[in-house]
Amino acid sequence: MSNPSINYFGKVHFRGRDDPFGIKSDDRSRHMYVIGKTGMGKTALLQNMAIQDAINGMGVGIIDPHGDFADRVLDFVPEHRISDVVYFNPADSDFPIGLNLLEDIGYDKRHLVASGLMGVFKKIWVDVWSARMEYILSNAILALMEYPGATMLDINSMMVNKGFREEVLSHVQDPVVREFWLVQFVNWGERLSGEATAAIENKVGQFTAAPLIRNIIGQKTSTVDLRQIMDEGKIFIINLSKGYIGEENSRLLGAMAVTKLYLAAMSRVDVPEEQRRDFVLYVDEFQNFASEAFEGILSEARKYHLSLVLAHQYIEQLDETVRASVFGNIGTMVSFRVGATDAEHLEKEFTPQFVLEDLVNLGKYHVVLRLMIDGVSSAPFSATTLPPLEPTHGSYRSDIIGYSRHQWSIPRETIERSIQERVQMLEAASNKGKKQGGKTSSTPPPARGITQPDGSVLYIAQCDMCKEDTRTIFEPDGKRKIHCKKCRKKQKRAREQAEQEQQEKKSVPVRSGGETSQSTSLEPHKKKRRRKRKSASTEPVSSDEQRDISPRVLLPGRGSEKPLIPRQISIEEEDGTAEESKDQKSATQKKQRAKQKSESKQERAKTHSGGDSSDVSLVSAEDDGGDRDQQSSRPVERAKEEQRAPRSSASLTQSSTIADHLNSVDVTRSLALNGNDSIDISLAMARKKYPPPRIEEYYTTSTPRRIVPKKTKEVDTEGLRALLREVLHEDHAS
Repeated sequence: MSNPSINYFGKVHFRGRDDPFGIKSDDRSRHMYVIGKTGMGKTALLQNMAIQDAINGMGVGIIDPHGDFADRVLDFVPEHRISDVVYFNPADSDFPIGLNLLEDIGYDKRHLVASGLMGVFKKIWVDVWSARMEYILSNAILALMEYPGATMLDINSMMVNKGFREEVLSHVQDPVVREFWLVQFVNWGERLSGEATAAIENKVGQFTAAPLIRNIIGQKTSTVDLRQIMDEGKIFIINLSKGYIGEENSRLLGAMAVTKLYLAAMSRVDVPEEQRRDFVLYVDEFQNFASEAFEGILSEARKYHLSLVLAHQYIEQLDETVRASVFGNIGTMVSFRVGATDAEHLEKEFTPQFVLEDLVNLGKYHVVLRLMIDGVSSAPFSATTLPPLEPTHGSYRSDIIGYSRHQWSIPRETIERSIQERVQMLEAASNKGKKQGGKTSSTPPPARGITQPDGSVLYIAQCDMCKEDTRTIFEPDGKRKIHCKKCRKKQKRAREQAEQEQQEKKSVPVRSGGETSQSTSLEPHKKKRRRKRKSASTEPVSSDEQRDISPRVLLPGRGSEKPLIPRQISIEEEDGTAEESKDQKSATQKKQRAKQKSESKQERAKTHSGGDSSDVSLVSAEDDGGDRDQQSSRPVERAKEEQRAPRSSASLTQSSTIADHLNSVDVTRSLALNGNDSIDISLAMARKKYPPPRIEEYYTTSTPRRIVPKKTKEVDTEGLRALLREVLHEDHAS
């Protein structure tokens, strides 16, 4: 193993002897992929390769999420390379190394850095990540990259500190980023913007709140130059032990380091390829840091002489895009014992020499690999990895750590003082942003509108009802309500419906006699048709007649020169009468009876003075005999009107006939008598006490038909007879 151009990592047993083998530097530029279950020897393989590179003077980078890998390599660094080691240990809180990812990023690399951080944040906050969070955070990072001296501590200030945000935007040249912060974010309003940024502030605050991480990412200038490390072939060891700094912090710092290394490699484009020094990056458990930067390194970093040696446990730990990039660009593939699922996938890489059963039954330190030799992939073969190397000299760990502290770090007190000064500056910017024109203003700065082809300006806003984006002709000020077209239509329909209901309550038509109807006016297309019972009378119904609920007999010729025409009481009249209170009914009845008595006295006086008292034919309800028609003389005028009036052919003269009709047809409004004689019996009282079923059938012929309702109720016939007898007796006496 004396050839420094070959890195030895395994041996094969052939004809009774063990022959070591390794990989050339040029073949490593096509990257190396190691997979296997925990405890199978992956880390030992990486340690042996990294130690050889450090001893042979190669440029080496190590990202270790556990700490053992980094500590072991420190023990093997030779004395002449102590000054080449940059030992980055975040757990060393007294001497933090600065790592600012937002520092001096070229315009064409800004989106790469932002997407790399987005990938890490997405993996860390997988349960709460959303498209809106990514959109806001990406624009915040892109804006801060154009602001001199910005750090990741400024992300939260960018969202909540209006004065600082205005200062940052004064340096931003990207029109898309400016449009987001000056138009979209402002038009969201304080409430919506607060809800959208709350999750980001919470998660970013978890990193910035820890002094261990804040002192690293809060330095304006990175204390290590990764481009210099790669060009000079130094040893960059990153100890991201999860037990000291936490898993999320380890992921974040590792992803930042990978992205910075990728950007440093890409910046070597200004150096001829033959002058670019090889640099090998070892990443153990690389699924924790797998981002878009890895995809770029696997596909493009070869020409910049950046090689990757990646190791992890199983394939499902990788995203589909990273997985496709790994298997599409890896030159050398090494498999320790794996599970059945991974073996099924890897079998395609090692067939036909090895099948699934071979991969799941490998022993410890035994591997199946496909090696890149002079740019050509070899046939799959099995081998055994080399045992861990033994140090050939004493450890210089303390010297390496002391030199790195002195050369690459800044004392904690100095960093905290600088951060405190920056916080005071942010507070001043916040107070400046709150004061506008000598008074405090809670309204956002003027939003830039979108100019239309016709010259009009529309502003992007959010509907207060449905929370959807809309456009308005006025500039949102946080005071006036904003509604989209759909919500305005809903409000209009609601107002019209309320006005219609109010109009229906007020629109109560007045009937004759001063009484009002309970029916409401509806729209023409929604007008409710109400079935009414037609009255046999063409005369209007007076209010006195509506209130008259006592049975009375109307005989022609009394107080009028024209005969009375039979009529019916409509359903509305009954309903209106029934709605009267008991006191009103009794008072109305007394007044009506008093009026009837006075009218009967006047009629008797006229009759005694000049008329004949025997000019009527009366039917008594108590008579049990047959017809008792009495002929009487009438005036000539009365006889002429009688000839013109229609004569009924039905003759109801017996009390039993009247009683039968009262019992069987309790819904009738009138009973036809001989000639023009008619009797109008109001059954409102009886109907109130014994409400009859509604019947839509009437007398349509001169002879009444017997109508039997489907469900009848017994009527107090005797009470009706008594009332009728009393009225008939009074009229007869008169």
